[in-house]
Amino acid sequence: MLLEKSENSVSSKMKLWIRIIATLLLVSCQGKPDKSPDFAPQVENLDTTSISLMVLGTVQDAGSPHIACQKACCADLFEHPDADRKVVSLGLVDAKNHQTFLFEATPDIAEQVKNLKGITSWESEEIPNGIFLTHAHIGHYTGLMYLGKEAVNTKKTSVYAMPKMTAFLKGNGPWSQLVAEENITLHALEDGLEKQLTPSLRILPFSVPHRDEYSETVGYEIIGPNKKALFIPDIDKWSKWDTEITETIKEVDYAFLDATFFDEEEIDHRDISEIPHPFVIESLKQFETLSKEDKQKIHFIHFNHTNPLLRPESPQTKKVLKAGFRIARIQDTFHL
Repeated sequence: MLLEKSENSVSSKMKLWIRIIATLLLVSCQGKPDKSPDFAPQVENLDTTSISLMVLGTVQDAGSPHIACQKACCADLFEHPDADRKVVSLGLVDAKNHQTFLFEATPDIAEQVKNLKGITSWESEEIPNGIFLTHAHIGHYTGLMYLGKEAVNTKKTSVYAMPKMTAFLKGNGPWSQLVAEENITLHALEDGLEKQLTPSLRILPFSVPHRDEYSETVGYEIIGPNKKALFIPDIDKWSKWDTEITETIKEVDYAFLDATFFDEEEIDHRDISEIPHPFVIESLKQFETLSKEDKQKIHFIHFNHTNPLLRPESPQTKKVLKAGFRIARIQDTFHL
């Protein structure tokens, strides 16, 4: 009898361990990356009167998993989507003046505006007070379609863009319908001319070289009462810009910079000259002479679905962090 009880006990323990191992294996197969300490969201001390900047998306235009992708980086994500893989966007909150702003209107705009509202200290509107666009590539402006009458049917939502981008929206459907129906009100920005949004917040747009099929491409300097942030999600190469990027980094407190591809090995089926971006390995070399403090300002962003920086356990991620740089991730929040 005692032996029988002992055998039953061992059997029960074995079954328990089998269930535990099975659960761990199931979790390990899912696409959502493990949240290691290096990838935990960075959240600075914020208060109800601060200017807050929040990362709402980090992925390149077509998202992750990528349409028709047959690579290993997508396979499991189709079955087990990662809720953190949103197209690149920043949110901005001026708590003192009760204003919110969105940088880029992405295909993930529905969840992004919800997350932006979630960090306000007051009962803010569902739609931000203004949306800033960088250029006419699909991940950066097509979310505007959700402001139309088929969706939320907004009333005169302010959309800020450079002259060619403004003309593109006015002159081409379905975007022109948003203008005609007064779902949006377009505000033309000027290269190098600051825009005062609130008494505590200014925006400086500036042109950068990129594939400008339908519009120019811009980056933004976001200027709060205490700190500045640089946002350049798309650029061809740092060497093609008529501004010295390393000197610009020294003048700001945070820099969210184009890191679409880690290196050219990711692109094995297209002509890389057709989709130029600064490889991360090039940027690491470009920025290696910066001080430790300046390196910490850099947050790489805008990752192609093939980019190993999307995976916290990858050797490439560890290399970037070891070199003293940072990798932008969802819910990172900063005080300006």
